[in-house]
Amino acid sequence: MRAFGQAISEARPRVVAALAARLRDLDLAEEAFADASAAALIAWPQQAPRDPSAWLWRAALRRAIDAKRRASVRERATLDAPEGPITPEEALLAADDPIPDERLRLIFVCCHPALAPDARAALTSKVVCGLSTERLARAFFCAEPAMLQRITRAKKKIAVAGVPYEVPGPAAWPERLEAVLTTLEVAYAQAYEDAALAGETAGFAEEVLRLSGLLAELAPGEPEVLGLAALVRFAEARRPARLDDNGAMVPPEQQDTGLWRRDLIAAGAALLDRAAAARRSGPRQMLAAIHAAHCARIEGRPTPWADIAALYEVLAQVRPTPATAVNRAVAVGEARGAAVGLEALAQVTGMEAWLPYQAARAHLCARAGRPSDAAQAYQAALELGPALAERLYLERRLRELAA
Repeated sequence: MRAFGQAISEARPRVVAALAARLRDLDLAEEAFADASAAALIAWPQQAPRDPSAWLWRAALRRAIDAKRRASVRERATLDAPEGPITPEEALLAADDPIPDERLRLIFVCCHPALAPDARAALTSKVVCGLSTERLARAFFCAEPAMLQRITRAKKKIAVAGVPYEVPGPAAWPERLEAVLTTLEVAYAQAYEDAALAGETAGFAEEVLRLSGLLAELAPGEPEVLGLAALVRFAEARRPARLDDNGAMVPPEQQDTGLWRRDLIAAGAALLDRAAAARRSGPRQMLAAIHAAHCARIEGRPTPWADIAALYEVLAQVRPTPATAVNRAVAVGEARGAAVGLEALAQVTGMEAWLPYQAARAHLCARAGRPSDAAQAYQAALELGPALAERLYLERRLRELAA
C-alpha cells in the first residue's frame, strides 16, 4: 500500500496540471484527483496498472465529467474523453517543454502573474504539494480562515479571468520566479520541521533538493535560485546526524559532524560562491550563509554564533518575519548571552502558538538559569503537537530540567 501511495504522490503534479488545463477549474481538478486516488487504493491491490498516471488521469477525468454533468455547467461535448489529435493537456504532459520536470512545470503554471503575489505561492503549495490549509496558514504565519480566503480568491480569479494553464517560456520565468522559489522554500520547510522524515511531508526534502538543483541549472544567472539550492544542500548535509539512537532530534550544535555529508556541503558552498559573484544579495542567500556557518563545525571550528547573529540582523531588515525574529533571538542569545536573547524574543508578539517560539523560549530560559520558565515553555511546545523526533527531544529536555 505504501508503494501505491508513492505512485499517487508522484503522479499528482502532471495529472492535476492536465485536469486543470482540461477543466479550467482547480477545485474540480483537485477534487477529481482525490476521488481517483481513493478509488486507486481500492482497485490497485487487486490489479496494479501498468501506468498509474494514465489510470489516475482517466479515472479523475471521468469523475470530473460526471460532476460537471450533474451541475450542468458545461455541455457534454466539451467534456468527452480526449481522443484524436494532441490536446493542450496532453501537450502539458509531454516531456519536450523548456522545463523538463512535471512538478516544476506545474509550479510555474500555477505561479501566474495575474494572481496577487501573496496568493501565488500559497495556491501553488496547495495544488502542487497538497499541503492542507492548516499547514499553509502556519507556513505563511496567518490565520487558517485568512489562508482559506486567500486560496479561494486566487481560484476565483483564475476562473473569472480565464488564466491559461500553460507552461511559460523562458522569457516569462522572471515574473514568476519569486513565487516559484517561495513555493519550494515552503515545501522544504515543511519537511525540515520533521527531523525523522516520518510525516506526510517526508518526500519534500529529497524532492526540493532535486528541484532546486534543476532550477539552478535552468536559471544559472539568478542568485536567489542559487541561494535556495545552496540552502537546501547545507541543511540536507546534516540530515544523517539529526537523530540520536533513540530517534530523538539532535540540535545542530550537538550533532556528530562525522555523519554530515561533505559532498552536499561542498556543492552548497560552490552554489553560494556563484550567487555571491552576482553581487545581488537576497534573503535566500542570507539563509544559505547562515546554514553554511553552522556547517563550519565540520572543519573542527566552533559554531560562529556572532557571525550567525550578524547575518540574522541583516535578514531581519530584508525579511522581517516572525520566524526570522525568533531565530535571531536564539542566535543573539548564543552570541551575547541568554538574557540578551530573551530580550530580543520578548519583542516577538502573537507567536505563542508556534512551536519553534516556545522551543526557543525554553532553550533561552534554561540557559539563563530560569528552569521553571523553561519547563513551562517546553510543556507549551509539547502541547502544540510536535513530530515524534521533536517530541522525544523536548521530553528529554524537560526531564533534564527536573533532574
